[in-house]
Amino acid sequence: MDTFAPSNSNSSRELIDSVVIRFAGDSGDGMQLTGSQFSESTAQMGNDLSTLPDFPAEIRAPAGTTFGVSGFQVHFAGHDVMTPGDAPDVLVAMNPAALRVNLRDLKIGGMLVVNTGAFTPGNLKKASYEVSPLDDDSLGAYRVLKIDVSRLTLQAVAPFQLGTKEALRAKNMWTLGLMMWMFGRERESTIEWLRQKFAKHPAIADANVAALNAGHVYGETAELPNGIGCYQVPKARLAPGVYRNVTGNEATAWGLLTGGRLAGLELMLGSYPITPASTILHTLSNLRGYGITTFQAEDEIAAICAAIGASYAGALGVTSTSGPGLALKAEALGLAVATELPLIVVDVQRGGPSTGLPTKTEQSDLLQAMYGRNGDCPLAVIAACTPGDCFDMAIEAVRIATKYMTPVLLLTDGFLANSAEPWKIPDITTIKPFPVQFRREPEGFHPFLRDPATLARAWAVPGTPGLEHRIGGIEKHHDSGNISYDADNHHKMTKVRAAKIAGIADDIPAQKIEQGEDTGDLLVVGWGSTFGAISQAVLGARRSGLKVSHLHIRYMNPMPHNLGDLLRRFKKVIVPEMNNGMLVKVLRAEYLVDAKGLNKIAGQPFKIAEIEAEIRKQLNVPEAN
Repeated sequence: MDTFAPSNSNSSRELIDSVVIRFAGDSGDGMQLTGSQFSESTAQMGNDLSTLPDFPAEIRAPAGTTFGVSGFQVHFAGHDVMTPGDAPDVLVAMNPAALRVNLRDLKIGGMLVVNTGAFTPGNLKKASYEVSPLDDDSLGAYRVLKIDVSRLTLQAVAPFQLGTKEALRAKNMWTLGLMMWMFGRERESTIEWLRQKFAKHPAIADANVAALNAGHVYGETAELPNGIGCYQVPKARLAPGVYRNVTGNEATAWGLLTGGRLAGLELMLGSYPITPASTILHTLSNLRGYGITTFQAEDEIAAICAAIGASYAGALGVTSTSGPGLALKAEALGLAVATELPLIVVDVQRGGPSTGLPTKTEQSDLLQAMYGRNGDCPLAVIAACTPGDCFDMAIEAVRIATKYMTPVLLLTDGFLANSAEPWKIPDITTIKPFPVQFRREPEGFHPFLRDPATLARAWAVPGTPGLEHRIGGIEKHHDSGNISYDADNHHKMTKVRAAKIAGIADDIPAQKIEQGEDTGDLLVVGWGSTFGAISQAVLGARRSGLKVSHLHIRYMNPMPHNLGDLLRRFKKVIVPEMNNGMLVKVLRAEYLVDAKGLNKIAGQPFKIAEIEAEIRKQLNVPEAN
């Protein structure tokens, strides 16, 4: 937050440019709902925003322990927002464990809102506190607002005669009401949402609304400590249009639906639930009225094989997964490459290896996506860079897959999947269709008859008269489609499949510089969800007079024709990645540039300051004050 001046009057609001709030509590405290409803209200107020949900990995860790802490961070402002913020200006801690886990991130001088009702001896012990931090000077660096939210919630919902456990579940709404008052958010959308969510349980709906209103009234009427008041963030100047909040997984699902429509194909999703990709299955399952078929398979292999079968039958086969599932799908992916069928594989990357950090983000599947199959098995790989960009890249995945008869791997990650941003709803009529032309003429047909321009093989729907054929994983003859063990033919087919994928580079945009000049002292190269942090870090460095530029790759295989030329125009190249150095290896191998990696493998996205510090280090410039 640029300025966070205190206000001692509830009748006037201090104008601030931006603020980062983190809600943190036990996984049963409803922090994700609290954060998402605050974000929805914020979007309706006209602010730009970016969010970062942070889930515990355990299904239900013991209540009150640090293992079960759930958080939701939202950064909103009166200007363009590209990251969820490096550190919170405001931390709402619902119990000692939430304070223990998150206090280190709160800015010095930031606001700390604490639910004192949860600071019982038992909860303090679970969080490894020998003495309550509310009773010593350990919080002296922050502006602390101590409120017994638990007691006040029970009072607010008492008329509805709920049990104590059920009543205390409304304390997240009480807290939300307070924060909505403090930052000038409207409650109407949340009240409407509560009425709809608990339509079959009106007493629970009424209790939650009462708690929400009680928190708001508390802010209006209480004598708050010095330095804590109410604030207003002005509207952002967004391009005219209709906006809605969107997560990356929602945008991916809608992009797949749109891509199928643009191709004139029915869409079939075969998927197995896996964090953090499951909401793609959930979203598409709710869109079956648009001609989508969803199939929850018994395992990852069955899911991709069902999708391949759908593509063979003339539909658009799609499967969604994360890193462990992608490993299981590798053999079937090779089958899709050998049969040359269009197939979309969405890989929402998470921390690994094995189960790893299932609810945390990472970019560690790149080499698996590009090379992780037996034999010479090339396919197209693309990557989205923002939640909204997931929509565009999903459409692009469908276009490439159907035009070139190839599987396409679309890479997103846990950060993109769950974070949200305001998204300008596009005018679908402005997107150029790419209708599929099935083979219908039997004269001269065989299944590996190719388009001379794209090298894509003919796509014939089974049952078309005169086009009976078979395909499969055994090598086929280039000129007949019959099974072939001929050595020269295998060499030729391998080269043709590789040339088809390489030729996609002729059909994608030239690589551009996102920010800065196309030559200089330092180029920061990113891919995927590092886009926002890199962009803001480069912007800050350029404002300091440094000759640094930002390049972001969305087409991972094949890469744009002009990428190598751009890389060689800079004296130094650094590659920030949420892995131990993957893209940097590819760039060094393909273009022989002395690129350096900046690696973060913490399950969390990059902070702007981390990248800006590396920029200054590479240019031998002292840290900014």
